[in-house]
Amino acid sequence: MELVAIYLAVVFVGGLAARLIRMPPLIGFLAAGFALNAMGVDELPGLDVMANLGVTLMLFAIGLRLDLKILVKREVWLNTGLHMLIMTVIGAGFLAALSALGAFGPESLRVLATMGLVLSFSSTIVVIKILQERGDDQALYGRIAIGILVMQDVVAVVLMSISSGEPPSIYSLGLIAVIPALMWATKYWYKIGHGEMEALFGIAMALIPGYLLFEELGLSGSLGALIMGLILAPRPGADQLSHTLFTLKELLLVGFFLTIGFEGLPSWQNVIVGLALLALLPVQGFFYWLLLWLLGLRNRTAVLAALLLANYSEFALIIGKSGTENGWLSDDWMLSLVIAVAGSFVVSALLNPTSVSFASRFAKRLPTRPPDKIHPDDRPIDVGDAQAIVLGMGRVGSAAYTQLVDEYKLRVLGVEHDPNRVRALRKRGFNIVEGDATDYDFWARAVGAGQTDLIVLAMPAQYANVEALRELRRIGDGGATVASVALYREDVDELEDLGLDVVIHLYEGAGEALADRAVEAREAYEPNGEGQRDGA
Repeated sequence: MELVAIYLAVVFVGGLAARLIRMPPLIGFLAAGFALNAMGVDELPGLDVMANLGVTLMLFAIGLRLDLKILVKREVWLNTGLHMLIMTVIGAGFLAALSALGAFGPESLRVLATMGLVLSFSSTIVVIKILQERGDDQALYGRIAIGILVMQDVVAVVLMSISSGEPPSIYSLGLIAVIPALMWATKYWYKIGHGEMEALFGIAMALIPGYLLFEELGLSGSLGALIMGLILAPRPGADQLSHTLFTLKELLLVGFFLTIGFEGLPSWQNVIVGLALLALLPVQGFFYWLLLWLLGLRNRTAVLAALLLANYSEFALIIGKSGTENGWLSDDWMLSLVIAVAGSFVVSALLNPTSVSFASRFAKRLPTRPPDKIHPDDRPIDVGDAQAIVLGMGRVGSAAYTQLVDEYKLRVLGVEHDPNRVRALRKRGFNIVEGDATDYDFWARAVGAGQTDLIVLAMPAQYANVEALRELRRIGDGGATVASVALYREDVDELEDLGLDVVIHLYEGAGEALADRAVEAREAYEPNGEGQRDGA
């Protein structure tokens, strides 16, 4: 227990210190891992298991929310292929230059090309954490980034199999029958209810037919967890299961960041080489932006995706470790990779704060093009003659939309960045468009229409409501009344300080609505106020 207490204290202090300087806690967790190793503290038994479980649940959660259609879009598969090719060539050349300067011993062209390819991958863990903190995993730039990461992960799995020299088992072909069988067997899984049974079911699916089965067949367990999530994704309750596992997954991922610090204590030469490798990150980000822009995406979307993907993947450590074990990569290489990957996580955290206002302002300075030249999924929204706009069409937003239409007879437009939710609500007759409320172009178009005099901010992420309000304030709200919902009391205070006309605390608002509905039901039973129910 003493060892556990030491870990908890150091990790908590590291995460808190990162928060105090307005950086993501993961930077503090990385620092805690290196600090524990430097202090000579023994590695916590089971830390690797904790890390693997966290990564497995994270990929399972990605699968639960992933729309496979995004993978066949040109901006995903073409961008992924061209970017890997370009960065492999540039990376191999950069590594050859470092080798010529004596940073490490001479390496074969095969090793240089392999490491160049490895360094072209971006971190699934860091990108998903940033997107989930923003609530943007279903925004267009988030979906594109996740699609690119999934394709990179598949390539990484193939590369891992090649580097280990062990091809998948012939029995892996049996998955052709197993996966459809699992799709049939889990058709009604959501009927098991919520709470601990729901969580246990999700963990079991991620680990047993996901991680363990795929590992036994010589495939990546992480890929197996992702596929299990995809199997459950079309079923009702997939979103709820993802939310249920969120906190557990976040805690377990702390173990992953700690394990990086226990890969070894680098020498000064390792530190210098590792930091030198960070010079490839601006090049990596530039080509992500350029390719997305050439494929028709707006500057804002391309910039947000490029900044998000400008880091090195955890697969670099996995493949590097495999290379040292199989003798084609030196130990010094591994320690330099540890510094490069950890350093890229820090850079990524600095470039991707929760607020996207800096990236949006930077994107506005880049060359623009006419709307008809922009990718259809990324064109500005036409709000038409809407009198009211509801941003965020989850349960709260949908209820607000319905009330404004049914009770107040307003012309209402719902705006939601999750395409699956947009399609579902359109089928139910909602006037809804896919869009991002933190996008300056959206507000310029919405307010410019001159019809809207009521705006409801109903997005689940506080940052998104605040960011949308700031963008609205920048261009002038045209006298529109702005109302918002907030989950926590401190969120209410923040929004009121920003000058909102109406701010409703979610649970207080639910209590008021419950009381109103209860009184309405009571009056329906007692039309004469005499305590007699209808028909009595």
